[in-house]
Order: sequence, then structure tokens, then C-alpha cells
Amino acid sequence: MIPKTTRFDAADYLDTEERQVAYIAAALESGDADFVRDALGLVARARGMGGIAKKAGLNRESLYKALGETGNPEFGTVMRIVRALGLTLSARPAASRQTPKRRRVA
Repeated sequence: MIPKTTRFDAADYLDTEERQVAYIAAALESGDADFVRDALGLVARARGMGGIAKKAGLNRESLYKALGETGNPEFGTVMRIVRALGLTLSARPAASRQTPKRRRVA
């Protein structure tokens, strides 16, 4: 007997605005463009692609294509999607990865 399985969809677990914002923030902090694209896509699916596409001024197919696995959306498109999700982007200094240099004591 073959066990019955269900398809895993991460969008099902992004069921609150707080979780969605935290996921997108983590993607942005990673600096990985593919992760950011995927995170935006998951949150858009969690909220409803049709509604997000309409708010962003895109058709649904274009939104799916831009946020799909091989998508490479232009920055303007990303900003339209971010606004449609009710979010803003901001910048802050990156955490320094270098250890501070020690001063020699004479």
C-alpha cells in the first residue's frame, strides 16, 4: 500500500502579515536575489496572486512569470510588487564582517 501524501506549499505557512514580512526581510538580508524573488512570490501567492497583480498594475501571467523560478524581474517591477504587498524597502548599514583592529600598546 502506497502512503498518501500531500504537496508541501510554504505559502500555506505564511498565514499572517507578521510571518510574511519576516520572511521577506530575511530574504532581503540574505542578499540573494533569487531568494528575494521567491519570497515575494510566496507571499504574493499567500495573499492571492490575482489581487496582488491588479494592485501592482500587472496581469496575473506576468506576475507569475516575473516571480517564477526562472524569472528575473526588473527593479521597477519588484517595487510595484512590494508596494502592492503594502510594504516599503529601507536601507541601513550592513553589519561589519571584519573584526576590529587592535591598537598596539607601546
